[in-house]
Amino acid sequence: MSDAGRVGLNSLGESTAEAVERALQNVYPGAARVGAVVAGHGAEQAGEQAVHGLAVPAVCAEVSYVDGVTGGNVFLLPVDGARRLAATMGVEGTATAAEGAELSEIELSAVGEAMNQMMSAAALATASVLGQEVEIAPPQIRVVTTEAEAADMLRASAAPHVLTVNFTVADVSARLVLLVPNAFVVRMDRALEAQTTEYTNAPLGAALRAVPVRVWAELGRARMPAGTSLDLPTGSVVELDREVEDPVDLYVDGLHFATGRLRVAEDGSLQLQVEQVLGLGHAAAVVAEEIPQAEPESPTQSKEV
Repeated sequence: MSDAGRVGLNSLGESTAEAVERALQNVYPGAARVGAVVAGHGAEQAGEQAVHGLAVPAVCAEVSYVDGVTGGNVFLLPVDGARRLAATMGVEGTATAAEGAELSEIELSAVGEAMNQMMSAAALATASVLGQEVEIAPPQIRVVTTEAEAADMLRASAAPHVLTVNFTVADVSARLVLLVPNAFVVRMDRALEAQTTEYTNAPLGAALRAVPVRVWAELGRARMPAGTSLDLPTGSVVELDREVEDPVDLYVDGLHFATGRLRVAEDGSLQLQVEQVLGLGHAAAVVAEEIPQAEPESPTQSKEV
């Protein structure tokens, strides 16, 4: 691997770990990252090392990349830590459960929601480092009962690069494992090389303008305990953090790009009239803050435009 590739891998690990830590802080303020990113190569060899010493059984949240490459992100949290996390999220009855007992369905659902937020934050961080959107499959939440089972799961990914980061959640040691495909290393290598090259010809600009991006509008957000969200009946009213007259935020590939007002077209569809363009310069300046906040809170109302 080139020096640029190693730098890129380290940058990916650092950015993803920071995003996950901030997402964790939203649901458990005492959570923290412990130690540096540890790199290994080859899921066959590094997979076993990545889970060595992990307390089991553990709740596992796994997301896989779906854009033609192998790999993804895995977060492993021992059951005792998962139960304490569920308690902080408003799930009742966790304090009376015996140590090491199986998680109830509602406890697993609450922890799964929190871990989904971490995985979304991790995917956004990966996309930020690569400079392009990263598509992931829906998170899979399950319980692994042995260290060997966890290692087999990592080996099955066949990812050539494995990054491991330790966390503490509810005074329990948890682990984030990044399964990085070669394609990502190549992209990061090229991106780092491009930073030292000056492009001034028009064809490059035209090519960049043709790259498709996702655009969506955010009406507002709301936060509540996971237990409350799970108990919402049909017809419930959820208050957002915006007034009716407040502008709507426009996002371009996860970056806050502009603000505007919603309009209803003649055919009944929604449109957004842009009032203020903040630009990519503004988006780049605040992306470090937006990554941990936008996804973990899961906007209650959003509309693709």
